[in-house]
Amino acid sequence: MTDWTALPGYASHAESFGETTVTIERGRIRDACLHARDELGFNVLSGIVATDYLGWGGKGVSGYIGTASGRDINFPMTQGLQTLPQLKPARFAINYHLLALRQAPARVRLQAWAEDGEAVPSVVSVWPGADFFEREQFDLMGIVFDGHPYLRRLIMDDDWEGHPLRKDYPIGGEPVRFSEAQ
Repeated sequence: MTDWTALPGYASHAESFGETTVTIERGRIRDACLHARDELGFNVLSGIVATDYLGWGGKGVSGYIGTASGRDINFPMTQGLQTLPQLKPARFAINYHLLALRQAPARVRLQAWAEDGEAVPSVVSVWPGADFFEREQFDLMGIVFDGHPYLRRLIMDDDWEGHPLRKDYPIGGEPVRFSEAQ
């Protein structure tokens, strides 16, 4: 059994669906990743994924109620807003998916929370492969990774305005950029 409380910046941890999520203070995520790699044997960073919780817990947002028959994703419903979602500590959750290839537990998710405009320490110094993942989240979500050696857009054009995976990104009305008409 791993002592998650030994991770630098430890805030809490939870087990759900056979997965462990350890919440870390945003400013200590680099230290926690270094400790997980060197002391706990999590030697592979398989991805960094951010989630935007803008408006979470607001009016009209409800939790999901599962039934024995499952749910039809083509028929969204909430059964009358009976379950309110648990409030989130900040707008963005930044999740670091780690693997330990030589020991159990084999997987852990380190999670840090950030508000819009708050920088998150880069983990490129811990895992050089984080370069791509951090640039992707910067490009698509607008999250700044402090200390990243080359933080600039990766997928969208350099002159693109906004970050298309944010919930406040305008939907529709974008001109077709590469058409015969231009």
